[in-house]
Amino acid sequence: MTPPNENRDDLIIVARAVRTRGLKGELVAAVLTDFPERFEQVSDLTGVGPDGERKQLKLESFRFQNDRMVLKFASYDSPEAAKALVGFEFGLPEAERVELAEDEFYDWELEGCTVENKLGQVIGKVREVMRTGGVELLVVENKARREIFIPMTQEIVIDIDVANKKILIDPPEGLLEL
Repeated sequence: MTPPNENRDDLIIVARAVRTRGLKGELVAAVLTDFPERFEQVSDLTGVGPDGERKQLKLESFRFQNDRMVLKFASYDSPEAAKALVGFEFGLPEAERVELAEDEFYDWELEGCTVENKLGQVIGKVREVMRTGGVELLVVENKARREIFIPMTQEIVIDIDVANKKILIDPPEGLLEL
């Protein structure tokens, strides 16, 4: 999922408009949620423009097309009108997020967390979660702005406290020097 920023930090971003489609004001959008079925219950989305502009939008219809979706919003009935939304990201209030299991986290919940070792030494802050097709990696940036890659395994990441934005790790010897 896309990380929140100062213009959308209270939203869960679920899609991004990439281009218009057809003559009825439809938009082709990249799906940015692991739960695309949520669109079945969605009628309103908040659009956030590249400049931070927000628009409340009424979702008239949606359908999936390959790995993208086609969205149609009320009052955007022509390609010209829909073009105004290209580049917008569409989000839902954070309170409407899909609840995860106790040991699962959204990427944006981990981003910005302070990472410390068992001795209380600060390693850095999580900049992003990297998906490799295998074990996910925490990309941690230290004070010197150097990236450190920490595998998200139970043996290494021993505690995650998103409420306090803190992750406790027990890295094997040499991991932090890689």
